[in-house]
Amino acid sequence: MFARTPRLLLRPGFPEDAPALAAAMADRAIARNLAVVPWPYTLRDAEAFLASPRDPVLPSLLIFERTGGAPHLVGSCGLGRRPSGAVEMGYWIARPFWGRGLATEACGALVEIARALGLASVEGSHFVDNPASARVLEKLGFEPRGVIAPRMSCARGEEVPARLMRVRLKAQVEAEEALAA
Repeated sequence: MFARTPRLLLRPGFPEDAPALAAAMADRAIARNLAVVPWPYTLRDAEAFLASPRDPVLPSLLIFERTGGAPHLVGSCGLGRRPSGAVEMGYWIARPFWGRGLATEACGALVEIARALGLASVEGSHFVDNPASARVLEKLGFEPRGVIAPRMSCARGEEVPARLMRVRLKAQVEAEEALAA
């Protein structure tokens, strides 16, 4: 699965992306805000991530900024299934690209993919000490679920309070309206 936005190309990761992925993730400020990313993040970690099996339906995409030349790897986003069966969105952007709206743009495309897949909702979360991630989710229409729960941060080596959020997709809203009618 691929997606294009005005500034970005979202595509699956390939083995040859491992050096760029490892370089982008070589910043503890990124790893500390992600649940499952180890620190330090090595080339071997990038290779293992890119080789790991993926859900055949739910996308896991690298984010590239389109340029006049070769695109630059700026981050990653994807949908994954939680043990509860809920679908959750995850994302990160490399520090040199922070503050430009790229996470919102990429994740907006991912929400549209979720809608096209017929998902009723998508969950998201952010560590409470990461307000920038909260803003991304809020801009995309995610609403707080009223729960702050501990979530493991592998890079921090401890559980960190995380705010749980959800966006209901159009298919869900239409179904609820039909039931109410």
